Amino acid sequence: MDKVLILASIAPMIEGFNIPNIDLLQKEKYEVHVLANFKDENTEANERNNRFRNQLELKGVIVFDVPINRDPFKMTNYKAYKKIKQIIDHEGYSFIHCHSPIGGVLSRLAAREARGKNTKVVYTAHGFHFFKGAPMKNWLMYYSVEKWLARYTDCLITINEEDYHAAHNKHFKTKKIEKINGVGIDKTKYKPIYMGEKNQRRSLLGYKKDDFLLIYVGELSKRKNQQLAISMMKKVVQKIPQAKLLLVGDGESREKCTQQINDLQLEKNVFLLGFRTDVDQLMSISDIVLSTSKQEGLPVNVLEAMGTGLPIIATDCRGNRDLIHHGKNGYLVGLEEGERLAGYVDTLYHSSSLREAFGLKSLEYIGKYSVQSVMKQMTQIYQSVNYPSDPSLISSEKTVKVLTK
Repeated sequence: MDKVLILASIAPMIEGFNIPNIDLLQKEKYEVHVLANFKDENTEANERNNRFRNQLELKGVIVFDVPINRDPFKMTNYKAYKKIKQIIDHEGYSFIHCHSPIGGVLSRLAAREARGKNTKVVYTAHGFHFFKGAPMKNWLMYYSVEKWLARYTDCLITINEEDYHAAHNKHFKTKKIEKINGVGIDKTKYKPIYMGEKNQRRSLLGYKKDDFLLIYVGELSKRKNQQLAISMMKKVVQKIPQAKLLLVGDGESREKCTQQINDLQLEKNVFLLGFRTDVDQLMSISDIVLSTSKQEGLPVNVLEAMGTGLPIIATDCRGNRDLIHHGKNGYLVGLEEGERLAGYVDTLYHSSSLREAFGLKSLEYIGKYSVQSVMKQMTQIYQSVNYPSDPSLISSEKTVKVLTK
């Protein structure tokens, strides 16, 4: 049985973005191995990672726990590199599919000798750290590294237009450059519900029928920029006292967000819900989805909003602008346009017909971003990398049937 390695810096990257890839490869009779850092300083996150590891092992996945650090300058990454190389050289993989900047660097360096023995390397860039408007230091470091490592990459997968064109225009020396429609969303899970069911769910989750609910799902971090959404709410509640912002996720900025909420006296209007397993339920009871991120790859939270049939207000950054068509399924605002952001919330609050029209447009756009559609793309990529002379060896029709069971 041929072996495949899926590698990322941290376990949540595997859990959040690679379960369909694992299912696809197992269905095609590969022995799937997963490598990531399953340790976390946060006790709750560490417990989640352990549960996830157990789930993988129950599926028959071989798991390697390697202490990769997301900080590129940590010396522990040299030890991680040596461990990764040892595993790759010993296991003899047909191909390696790596994710995340540091995971992508370590695995491609570690696989250089293995590529000489016909191991192929696939790298998915979930959003290059160099992008239009990025700091110069990002271009000096990340651009240089990504361009150099492209020569050790058999297929570079991008998930938005800007990254796809950057890889082509900057003449990355990878064998293939592909663009896929993100990681795919489950349209049976993220879907619109009727108003009666919406109100019933609200009651069960502790919200009122008349609450105007805004939701932003994402890691609490500088990049996700929740501070802009919180400051906006000060303006929103002056006109819409029943407005509530649900911030779903955890991360390094939690303390900063808590302090900002307290300073602005928004304790009754902004709620830090932490990590949740019922994001689909929370989406379904919401009125508007927000994203105030500074940069994205192809944001899953926005895709989930589209599948749920919701209007979206988001910052005009890479990734967001791939999904939101201004004035059609939502609005785009500048990174410092808190006043305009609040204005669009007010506009949508006063027009249920506009919210509905935007939601319907989102549902029109979402088809190509379904997990079934994306897995068709991944099937073609895997077959072209591993079996370039015999594309019949992987059946995309069979794969899609697995994912729709």
